[in-house]
Amino acid sequence: DHFNCHGSVIQNPGVCYLVKPKTPGGPKFSHDSLCRYRSPLVSRYASPDMAYNFSDRKKFSTWRRLWLYLAQASKSLGLAITDEQIQEMAANVDNIDFKMAADEEKRLRHDVMAHVHTFAHCCPKAAGIIHLGATSCYVGDNTDLIVIRDGFNLLLPKVRCTVSYRQELPAQLTTVGKRCCMWIQDLCMDLHNFERARDELRFRGVKGTTGTQASFLQLFEGDHDKVEELDRLVTAMAGFKRAFIVTGQTYSRKVDIEVLSVLASLGASIHKICTDIRLLANLKEIEEPFEKEQIGSSAMAYKRNPMRSERCCSLARHLMILVMDPLQTASVQWLERTLDDSANRRVCLAEAFLTADIILSTLQNISEGLVVYPKVIARRIQQELPFMSTENIIMAMVKAGGNRQDCHEKIRVLSLEAAAVVKEEGGDNDLIERIRADPYFSPIKEQLEALLEPTSFTGRASQQVARFLKEEVHPALIPYQNKMGGKIQLAL
Repeated sequence: DHFNCHGSVIQNPGVCYLVKPKTPGGPKFSHDSLCRYRSPLVSRYASPDMAYNFSDRKKFSTWRRLWLYLAQASKSLGLAITDEQIQEMAANVDNIDFKMAADEEKRLRHDVMAHVHTFAHCCPKAAGIIHLGATSCYVGDNTDLIVIRDGFNLLLPKVRCTVSYRQELPAQLTTVGKRCCMWIQDLCMDLHNFERARDELRFRGVKGTTGTQASFLQLFEGDHDKVEELDRLVTAMAGFKRAFIVTGQTYSRKVDIEVLSVLASLGASIHKICTDIRLLANLKEIEEPFEKEQIGSSAMAYKRNPMRSERCCSLARHLMILVMDPLQTASVQWLERTLDDSANRRVCLAEAFLTADIILSTLQNISEGLVVYPKVIARRIQQELPFMSTENIIMAMVKAGGNRQDCHEKIRVLSLEAAAVVKEEGGDNDLIERIRADPYFSPIKEQLEALLEPTSFTGRASQQVARFLKEEVHPALIPYQNKMGGKIQLAL
């Protein structure tokens, strides 16, 4: 490509270098990629597998594979297609001349026909039957559905893995375990939604130009059964159990709404989890992994930002708003289809899966190395426990014959005095000492230590955690036991 980046350009085969003008000591060279915007979703964060899933290589090789499926199925149903043509197409599925395809698209202003011509160039014997009876959406929409399905298959083990690490988080206090189970519960809902969305995906199939299958009915000389069998065969070859019975030129764009809705819902879950972690990190109760040489601030050397959680929150916001794109697109489709959906879908579908992949990987990395500081938690509990225990003290006094309103007033006054010590003097919470020193509370002085036992304030939290893990989490992990892989290593 020729472009101007505040300097002249030297062209080498496949590489473009920038020469900065008037540079002391001679010209300086930089690769052309540094002079162009690159999405950080791919260049900085995304996993190689998800980046490949939305790559041109995957897209256009899938187009060719779909043309091969169509030819194979058509031949099996009696069309005049030879084994030699099939073999030629199969041998060239991945042999893509991307430069030729780009040149053809510039000439034809049509991406599908550009690749038909490029495929035909390396398959001269099969040139006449490539794309026979099909429309652009045969390769375009069906490839999108394959990529969406494969995207869910890449995300699902990561959701499982994140759930797995969170359920093993050491719960020194049951309140920590209970909070983690609330996080896990949201992720389990996302897991169920992902499985449902993936399993309910239907193939567009072989439907022709406006979805009527008229071209295929003509090819098979009015044989409806063969047209339906062609649709079924290609759908099975692509790995789908069902195809839509009716479509326009495209599959209904409501499918994209369903897909991005479950991804956006995951974004909300992870944003909430990581916001909680950031709040707890501020209290120094929980800390995300921190590398040995990691720098938290260029100015404040002591600082340990929860940067992974901050990244998750930042990207989750982007993921949550992407669902607005398919909502708008589906609502403005004209009749069988309008072409104003194309450019929008190129952006929002890829970005949604890439973003979901990134925040799941980052959350897994956080979960693998999350640190809980029980002594900090215990200290905070001791500071706040006197205030939390006042209801228990009131109930004990009533049982001992006291008047609830009188007791409430006594504790209210003493609590305000203790709060003033904490807030205004920076001292410790001395409410219990004040209660012990007040003769009014003499009937329950022997009970005060038991009334202040922290576990008495957590109710059935530990029992709920044990039952939840046993009945809901463990069964959800079983199908993916062999697919969770090792620990996540973040590039940045």
